[in-house]
Amino acid sequence: MIHAMRIACQEGLLPGRDFAERLENAARFGFDAVELNGNLLSDDAKRAERKKALASGPLPASSVCGGVRARFIDIDPAERRLAIESLRRQLAYAAEVGAPAQIFVPIFARDNHLPDLQPWKSRHELGLALFAELLPQIDQAARESGVLALMEPLNRYEANFLNRQEQAVSLLSALGTEPRVQVLADFFHMHIEERDIPAAIAHSGARLGHVHLADNTRKEPGSGALDFAPGFKALKDIGYQGAMAFECGLTGPAAEVLPRSVTHLRACLRTAGV
Repeated sequence: MIHAMRIACQEGLLPGRDFAERLENAARFGFDAVELNGNLLSDDAKRAERKKALASGPLPASSVCGGVRARFIDIDPAERRLAIESLRRQLAYAAEVGAPAQIFVPIFARDNHLPDLQPWKSRHELGLALFAELLPQIDQAARESGVLALMEPLNRYEANFLNRQEQAVSLLSALGTEPRVQVLADFFHMHIEERDIPAAIAHSGARLGHVHLADNTRKEPGSGALDFAPGFKALKDIGYQGAMAFECGLTGPAAEVLPRSVTHLRACLRTAGV
């Protein structure tokens, strides 16, 4: 059975002496693709290693995570420019190695020092205004590279600007009907922030470009209390056909827990009618 929704794994979770061996292990564990570590792509040798292995190996790249300077709504205009420049660079790296998407976060809580300017604008309103100015540039950079830019909402403990799917979708509405910026849905973050995960996925609809997988403990799916089947059903209902990548810790040796987790997710997909 071929699943339209591909299960991917971040390269750092996979055992192996080099990237080619990690790619082989990903295929052996039952994955359909691999999510690359964007922090490594700025190294010419490591980028070339991944490009070569992906061209001849058993699995493609689903996406790139990391490597982008997450200061898009920084109080300093120079930091905002650096964020855009780093995203452009990462999009070019992703295109070079054949990855279809690059993930980015607008800003982490530790870096968000925007002032509260009420009654003119609250801290959050100021962030929205700054980010709205940058979004067309992000969209254009993604369009020029041919790589999707994936905006990831994080839980309240990691970000105080963008936490829920509906907030991300609302921001993207200004870009028209076919933006090259899309939303990422992370099951761990949604478990904290969303009252109804399937409803949040349904609201994202065609704006949803990627999925991250982790259980409620942020370990591999199937090791905690989350029921993935309703969320997978919601993904099926919106016609989602992209990748779902493991972004999590592991409860044991990768060679044991990763294949078990993939088997668990395949069962959840069958329950969801995928």
